[in-house]
Amino acid sequence: MVYDFIVMGAGMAGASAAYELSQNATVLVIEAERQPGYHSSGRSAALFTRNYGTALVRKINALSEPFFKSPFEDFVEGPLLRPRGALAVAGPGHEGKLDAVLAAATPEDPVFEITPAEALKMIPFLRAENVTRAAFEPGVTDIEVATLLGAYLKGFKRRGGQIKTGEPVTALTQSSGTWEVTTSKETYRAKKIINACGAWADEIGELAGAARIGLVAKRRTAIIVEATPGYDVSALPCVDFAANDAYIKPDAGKLMVSPGDATPTPPQDVQPDEMDVAVLADWLERETLIPVRRIAHSWAGLRSFVSDESPVVGLDPLVPGFIWHAGQGGYGIMMAPALARAVASLAQDNKLPTDFSAITITADDIGPARLAIKIHERN
Repeated sequence: MVYDFIVMGAGMAGASAAYELSQNATVLVIEAERQPGYHSSGRSAALFTRNYGTALVRKINALSEPFFKSPFEDFVEGPLLRPRGALAVAGPGHEGKLDAVLAAATPEDPVFEITPAEALKMIPFLRAENVTRAAFEPGVTDIEVATLLGAYLKGFKRRGGQIKTGEPVTALTQSSGTWEVTTSKETYRAKKIINACGAWADEIGELAGAARIGLVAKRRTAIIVEATPGYDVSALPCVDFAANDAYIKPDAGKLMVSPGDATPTPPQDVQPDEMDVAVLADWLERETLIPVRRIAHSWAGLRSFVSDESPVVGLDPLVPGFIWHAGQGGYGIMMAPALARAVASLAQDNKLPTDFSAITITADDIGPARLAIKIHERN
């Protein structure tokens, strides 16, 4: 069988793109791991806010918002967003770093400066001496990541889509307008292929003969700790620390804590560094009143960026029928609904959806050709 599309990667990017494509095309998803969303998508505790990321990312977030608030009928049971709110705090010497947080506010998504006393009332476990300025964004919400990924995969299967897991791609060849995608088990055929392989996207691009886009995978560490008894964790906002990009987020009755690290790391099944975990636990005790008696869980995930920190979506400029869907960085879950529609439209009609054009996002803005990487000559 020759599929219309083969999507490589069954994380949020691949699953959402496959769902959109399968509305009127035959689609196969190939995943290297034994379960979809094993890497970054399965290790994300994403928030939704339109006030986050590059200017381009913020525009794309805005295009995703209607879907998150009102998904398609029968797409999912229950809400995809849950109220959270986000508090940003700065300590002595770092007060000026909150200016950028406040400057990101819009009439639709306001950010308010509040007093340190108000911040401490919101988050009683903060140390008063470490909070000299604060800002609150009430519109920030939790994204039900597992629910969203599951809904995309279920919807894809209902439309006749097929998923092959545990099959890493080993070779890509093209002949007479048809791609052959060889995995560790079998060879599949398609008219076009979608590269949604996350941190491995450049490696897959090279297999296809495409130039690298300069993707850099960056490790982010997180730990789960018990909250101090007496706090209603579910009602607490997320807390961002302006001094060092660390954050604390309620998670299933406990607290998820991350230093906001971004350590360049080769694509791999990344694991937390023991020293990073120890330093993070020490920072938490110094910055807050939370005693770290036990770390319930620790993990790490990869967030993949290109040089301008905006997504790479579109047809490769030199390899026919090869479509990039990579480089979402730390914004991939938020952007997924809009970018999935963009991938499907570019792959099928060679143009972006009309709502992208309406806010002046062009194919060149998100396409691979924009990157300042010299495309190597082919013999």
